Amino acid sequence: MATESSYYVPEQSRLPIFATIGLFLTAFGAAYWINGGSAYIFSVGALAMAAVLWFWFSAVIRENMAGLNSEQLKRSYVWGMGWFIFSEVMFFAAFFGALYYIRTYSVPWLGGEGDRGLSNMLWEGFESNWPLYVTPDAAAHGDAAKFVGPKEIIDPWHLPLLNTVILLSSSVTVHFAHVFLKKDKRQAFNIWLGITVVLGALFLFFQAEEYYEAYKHLGLTLESGIYGTTFFMLTGFHGAHVTLGTIMLLIMLLRSVIAHHFKPDDHFGFEAASWYWHFVDVVWVGLFIFVYVLGS
Repeated sequence: MATESSYYVPEQSRLPIFATIGLFLTAFGAAYWINGGSAYIFSVGALAMAAVLWFWFSAVIRENMAGLNSEQLKRSYVWGMGWFIFSEVMFFAAFFGALYYIRTYSVPWLGGEGDRGLSNMLWEGFESNWPLYVTPDAAAHGDAAKFVGPKEIIDPWHLPLLNTVILLSSSVTVHFAHVFLKKDKRQAFNIWLGITVVLGALFLFFQAEEYYEAYKHLGLTLESGIYGTTFFMLTGFHGAHVTLGTIMLLIMLLRSVIAHHFKPDDHFGFEAASWYWHFVDVVWVGLFIFVYVLGS
């Protein structure tokens, strides 16, 4: 049993090396896939990362269940998760910053506004507006342009509003799950956590339906100029985070139901997943306001 003054040092592991390889293959494979290649490299990298995470977290769980983790080590987990979420905040801040710069500066400049306006030199007659239904490329080259704006944009008061209600509700349900876990009411904890997982899956279902509608009926694709790029970049990466968060919460639910893990005073695995879920919910509120409502 580890004490307050001790710090458990695990044995050497090759898992960090395998994680590095898996992350590289995933990132490289995703870029290759988006640019017209196959999804094979991405799939291999994703499976490798899933395997690494499985073995790595299994080892951490065994160590904690064996009482090897001291309070100092547990605090390091808290700080580690805190810095991870901070890095994710910066990740989305860069994307929101790009959207702000494009809408506030780049598009008006292309329309001839300000000292840096380029309209009279490059795209005669191009008018700045957001979203761009006619992109600068289309204004310059007509029907031969590759990047043509969407025919319509997504109605924020339809599927996006529904998904907002779903995610905000899921923040409430995961909070209730946490409350009941601290009260040592496992059945109630499992029920509320299960509801949260279902809500996460529902969000992903409706986002997939939204993407289908955008591609099939609205002409809103990754090639719809800068509007299409920023829209799918922001909502797509957020969807990936919701997917990860849903998987994390599902694993926490399975650990509780099958292995009876977590105690009222020792359940940081679940707490970390719930922090991540609240972060994902807050990001979606920002997306709903700045991408859907103000971008319409």
